[in-house]
Amino acid sequence: MSMSVTTLLKSGQQYMRTWPMQKELYSLFPECKVIKATRFANMVMPPAAVVCSMLLYQANGADAIPQILTVMAVFLSIPLQGVLWLGHRANQALPPSMRRWYFEVQQKMRSEGCFVGHSGSDSKLRYMELARLLKTAFDELDRVFTRQWF
Repeated sequence: MSMSVTTLLKSGQQYMRTWPMQKELYSLFPECKVIKATRFANMVMPPAAVVCSMLLYQANGADAIPQILTVMAVFLSIPLQGVLWLGHRANQALPPSMRRWYFEVQQKMRSEGCFVGHSGSDSKLRYMELARLLKTAFDELDRVFTRQWF
């Protein structure tokens, strides 16, 4: 499945907004760590790129323009790499064991009276659907109910 870079970036942004940042999920999924690192990089890398570029220019003058552009490109690409990874992950199919767990959680949520959007046994479940289900579980259910899965 080949996707354009802009589609991956949009998907990654959506996945980053959807994924629940709960302490119970940190040890189970890499998403929490990647999202946290990407948000940190979004905050830190643009100013760091400017500061490093100014220091390089001050030390070496106009002769360092190619190096300055390279440093800026590397610094500014780090947050994009995180978003691209999240976009790729959001569109990956769930492995069979995770799919079983997804349906188990979905069934328990329905028995508790929660509205769960996705229904049926779809073989194309993606990590994005898992993120939506987990977000609904953490938003609508209490800690006692969610603790049994994590």
